[in-house]
Amino acid sequence: MHIPDGFIGPGASAIAGVGAAGGFAVAVRQAKTYLTDRLVPLAALSAAFVFAAQMVNFPVLPGMSGHLIGGVLAAVLIGPSAGYLVMAIVLGVQALVFADGGLSALGLNIINLGGIAAVGGYWLYRLMLRFSNGSSRSVVIVAGLAAAVSVPLAAAGFAVEFALAGTTTSVSLTSVLWALVGTHMLIGIGEGIITAAVIGAVVRSRPDLVYGAPTFTGERTEDLVV
Repeated sequence: MHIPDGFIGPGASAIAGVGAAGGFAVAVRQAKTYLTDRLVPLAALSAAFVFAAQMVNFPVLPGMSGHLIGGVLAAVLIGPSAGYLVMAIVLGVQALVFADGGLSALGLNIINLGGIAAVGGYWLYRLMLRFSNGSSRSVVIVAGLAAAVSVPLAAAGFAVEFALAGTTTSVSLTSVLWALVGTHMLIGIGEGIITAAVIGAVVRSRPDLVYGAPTFTGERTEDLVV
């Protein structure tokens, strides 16, 4: 899922970098409105967990593996704005320290994994919650489903970016879209299972921390967007 250097043209990469930086500034301002002293440690823990979890691959098909994105997981626990910040920080450290994803493509990766997967996946979670019965079990199921869908959504974002500004013109959008979305639908299954397992554990021990859970404290406002 991490875009390396050279796959997207420099102009589009620069525009994405500016857009990602602008999103970061907006997310910082919005997160300040609800990140209390009680939630700041949870945000730091979420960042550490996502960073560590992304280093562990799970098998998908012979010769193919995937890893957790963690965007929906973070957003459900600490809100979409803080979730965006977590993804941006994790991706920045990975690019700078571990060369996981290109530096020129960092803005694109933040938009795809922070904007589309985390923020977009969170609002999909919110939407699906409206059609659930509000029980703790339904919260866990909906979180898993939203996380699973967020992965191919982010992959589709890259496919569109590649079609618009990719450095290779011999590959059609349809081919890229089918290849990326198809494989990432499988990876999304693992994302959904892991997310549901973690959210389920938190709901059992601290349901007040999970948005939509029956005893959620409501410390976060509900209209935060990036």
